[in-house]
Amino acid sequence: MRFHAGKILIACTLSACALTVLSAQEATPHSTPMAPAAPPTFKQVFVNRLDDTEQKLVGLAEAMPQEKYSWRPMEGVRSVSEVFMHEAGANYGFMAMMGVKPPAGVDRNAEKTVTEKAKVVEALKASFAHVRDAVNGFSDADMAKTAKMFGMTLTYEEALFIMANHMHEHLGQAIAYARMNGIVPPWSKGKES
Repeated sequence: MRFHAGKILIACTLSACALTVLSAQEATPHSTPMAPAAPPTFKQVFVNRLDDTEQKLVGLAEAMPQEKYSWRPMEGVRSVSEVFMHEAGANYGFMAMMGVKPPAGVDRNAEKTVTEKAKVVEALKASFAHVRDAVNGFSDADMAKTAKMFGMTLTYEEALFIMANHMHEHLGQAIAYARMNGIVPPWSKGKES
């Protein structure tokens, strides 16, 4: 009997809610229904994914101990610090190809010379801030502009897509480096089975 009474109570509650909504709509007959939100632009999606990628790369850079910054899986392959500094340099490089100059003092050889963890993390954060500021400064119409990149003429949208692929390539590399050194990516902690 209680089970049946519970169903009746739920049905009455739902009916009351529906009547309240209908009454509110009738009380304002001249109101227009809300238009569905516009889908995000490519630029908005890129900046959102940029934030996620930055959080993960910086998180890995912070999680790796300083003594592992010179570690490399084999001779001739980038070290831990070189992977992170390569990404920082690439962030400036992609933006430069789209007409946004890097800030004064950015060293093109930093991949080979900056190995101190604190400086690597700082450089990585600064490079992502530079990309974010540059892309936020572009209009949606700017996404159709073109730039010469890697021997091709690409729209800014295409260039940013390639840039995002590049970031994820090195994010994957940094994850592998961390795992090979017994470091669990910060966003995976507590989720491992």
